[in-house]
Amino acid sequence: MQANGTGGQEPEPEPQLPCRNGESSSSAAEAVHSNGLLSSANNGLPSTESPASDTSMKKKKRLSQSDEDVIRLIGQHLHGLGLNQTVDLLMQESDCRLEHPAATKFRNHVMEGEWEKAESDLNELKALMHSPSAVVVSPKSHLHHPFYERPDCSSLILSACSSRWPVAHPAVCLCFCCRYLMCSHTDDLRAKAEWEGKGTAARSKLLDKLQTYLPPSVMLPPRRLQELLRQAVELQRDRCLYHNTKLDSGLDNVSLLIDHVCSRKQFPCYTQQILTEHCNEVWFCKFSNDGTKLASGSKDTTVIIWQVDPDSHQLKQLKTLEGHAYGVSYLAWSPDDTYLIACGPDDCSELWLWNVQTGELRTKMSQSHEDSLTSVAWNPDGKRFVTGGQRGQFYQCDLDGNLLDSWEGVRVQCLWCLNDGRTVLASDTHQRIRGYNFEDLTDRNIVQEDHPIMSFTVSKNGRLALLNVATQGVHLWDLQDRVLVRKYQGVTQGFYTIHSCFGGYNEDFIASGSEDHKIYIWHKRSELPIAELTGHTRTVNCVSWNPTLPGLMASASDDGTVRVWGPAPFLDSQETVGLTECYSMDS
Repeated sequence: MQANGTGGQEPEPEPQLPCRNGESSSSAAEAVHSNGLLSSANNGLPSTESPASDTSMKKKKRLSQSDEDVIRLIGQHLHGLGLNQTVDLLMQESDCRLEHPAATKFRNHVMEGEWEKAESDLNELKALMHSPSAVVVSPKSHLHHPFYERPDCSSLILSACSSRWPVAHPAVCLCFCCRYLMCSHTDDLRAKAEWEGKGTAARSKLLDKLQTYLPPSVMLPPRRLQELLRQAVELQRDRCLYHNTKLDSGLDNVSLLIDHVCSRKQFPCYTQQILTEHCNEVWFCKFSNDGTKLASGSKDTTVIIWQVDPDSHQLKQLKTLEGHAYGVSYLAWSPDDTYLIACGPDDCSELWLWNVQTGELRTKMSQSHEDSLTSVAWNPDGKRFVTGGQRGQFYQCDLDGNLLDSWEGVRVQCLWCLNDGRTVLASDTHQRIRGYNFEDLTDRNIVQEDHPIMSFTVSKNGRLALLNVATQGVHLWDLQDRVLVRKYQGVTQGFYTIHSCFGGYNEDFIASGSEDHKIYIWHKRSELPIAELTGHTRTVNCVSWNPTLPGLMASASDDGTVRVWGPAPFLDSQETVGLTECYSMDS
């Protein structure tokens, strides 16, 4: 325990389907039924003509609005699967209409490439809009599709400039001409316009864009049922406290028949390995940025580099770095994991910069014997680092330890370099975190606490900061809005330096050691811990979550050990499947 003072093809003709009541295919292709859908022509939308009145037919139950919405969603999905006769029957029995007849005409004219008719259909749809002037103009701006279907780039631009471009406003025409004027050939034009070619597939994508401007009472948004189901699955994942794997955003690999929940047994709550090679208190541990190594620093004056097996996730001792006379209380990997910097406790005026690949000491830096260099952070360029301590040292140095800049009078407790490459965050003895810019020598207050900040770390996106606050525990701050987001409960935090971390897939979790010998894990959005891990026999000083293996975590303790945590070692067959599918939750 460390004490501390503080391509589309041309569409082929579709076969004409037989129609009811003895109508010929040609007459059916021109007829629009009362439900607004063509029976078989053009886009293949099914007929949903209401059946003739039958006195023997039982009186139908009146459907609620939600029931009608569900029937329309199911009908749209079935139509997308090509089950048009089924849709016919569904609409007949429910007496519902899949979409407005005017919308059906618009759909068919777009799919047939009859652009002037499509423009005329928009005028007919105008009466169905809540805000006609705004909505009708917007779809027209997307109907530059025929412009792309002309044979070559030069004729495209000349024809658009010299003749009336169908359905497009002249200003829109001019805008697109100017945008694509420098295209040398058709391929350049298509690439710049992000257009995949002409034909049914391209027109279908165009129709998807146009549908977003029409109210759902007229025409349903494209693939609406699939979108609702996808949202439901994502919401369940977000609410799952133990969800710690990356799953596809689609629905193909998800069962819609059961809710999504993950088991605690799939979470890194179980000791997989106990590393006992240190012979004194272990003050710090940190996984490399690529997740292939772990570095641990101890009061025994050594740093041990551990290799992570990519398959078994077991750790094996790779090399030992010696000579840190005061012990090792903090470690920082360079962005490319080539170098490792080791700092000592409060009375240490030196830091060590090691080449991890060769095991050679590149730099042993000390500006003054009166310094206290207890913290360090790498600049994102990997060529500079900042270091400091509570005696008022705050330096920026190069890889050879040469002093580049210094900031006077800042009593540094912990440091972090933001991704912008200019801003350095430093917690100090005034219970705050300030941002320092070494280029223009400006600084500003970002976080103010009421108690000493013993350590802090920042999320990958630079938005959130996780603080271990003396006598208060773990606090989460929003650095952009400069507000306290959450106070996590459970951890015992006095005036010893304990290092917490973000972790798991997408950094959805937070873990911290504690003076009560436990490790506490929270979901980022919940103040109560979702797991309390036992096994260490003295204060847990540091927790590190593997950045590339979300099911692997390590902890360092005053009991002289490093514990490696992972999922339950023995799972039955269903739970093994759950490691990737995450389907069941432990009671």
